[in-house]
Amino acid sequence: MTDRVATYLDAIVEAHRRTAAEDGRPSSSLLGAALAVETPVRGFRRALREPGLSVIAEVKRRSPSKGTLRADLDPAALGADYARGGAACLSVLTDGAHFGGSVEDLRLARGAVTIPVLRKDFTVCENDVYDARIMGADAVLLIAAVLSDEELAHLHGCATAVHLDVLVEIHDEAELARALSVGADLIGVNQRDLHTFLVDQQRAVRVVKAMPDTVVRVAESGVRGAEDAAALAAAGFNAVLVGEHLVTSGDPAAGVRALREAP
Repeated sequence: MTDRVATYLDAIVEAHRRTAAEDGRPSSSLLGAALAVETPVRGFRRALREPGLSVIAEVKRRSPSKGTLRADLDPAALGADYARGGAACLSVLTDGAHFGGSVEDLRLARGAVTIPVLRKDFTVCENDVYDARIMGADAVLLIAAVLSDEELAHLHGCATAVHLDVLVEIHDEAELARALSVGADLIGVNQRDLHTFLVDQQRAVRVVKAMPDTVVRVAESGVRGAEDAAALAAAGFNAVLVGEHLVTSGDPAAGVRALREAP
C-alpha cells in the first residue's frame, strides 16, 4: 500500500513539473494578465474568520486511490448546494489527469456562488499561480511537502502579489515552521499521510497546538462527519476542508449544515 500511494504522489508532482518545464508562456506576460484581472477577489482567508467552525466544501470528481466519487457531478449545482448549506468557501480540483478536474469546473462553481473559491491543485511554478488568478480563483494551494524552501517562499510571494490568499498545506511541526517562515497566515494540516495515504485523526490535533493565534487554522482530509468536525473545532481549528464525505453524500447542503452545527 505504501509503495502504491507514494507512486501516486510522485507521478502527480512529476507530471506537473514536466508540464511547467514545457510551458513556453513568459511569466512576465501572465503576471501582467493576472494583475489586469478586474474581478475583485472575494477574501478567502477573511471568510474563514467568521465565528464558529467554517466549512471549505470541495468539488472533487475522483481521486487516484478511490476512483470516481460522483460520475454525474455538476460543479455549478454542487457549489450552489454547498453555499446553500452554509459553506464559507469552495475548493475546486483543477487537476485533470489524476482528479478529473478542470479550469472550467472552477469557473462554473465560482459563477454559481458568491463565496470565495480555492484552486486546489499541485502548484509548482509562477505560471500556476498567475493562471489561478486569471481563471477566477480567490486563493491558491501550496503544499509544503512538494516544494523546496525557496519555491515555497517565491510562490507565496507571487500569489500575494496578484492578491490571492494562500493556503499552505503542512503535515507536521517541521513543515509548520517552514510555512511560518514565509509569512503564511492561512495554514492547513492534512491529516492524510502523503506516503502511507492513511488518515491519522490525531495529527491535526497535535500540530494545531504549535500554531500561533494569528494563523487561520484549517484541518484537511479525513473529516467523516459531525463528530470529527466537533473534535477539530474543540482542538482550535477555524475551518475544515471536506471533499469525499460531502461529494458522496445524498444531500450536500445538509452535509455542510451538519458540519457547521457540530461544535
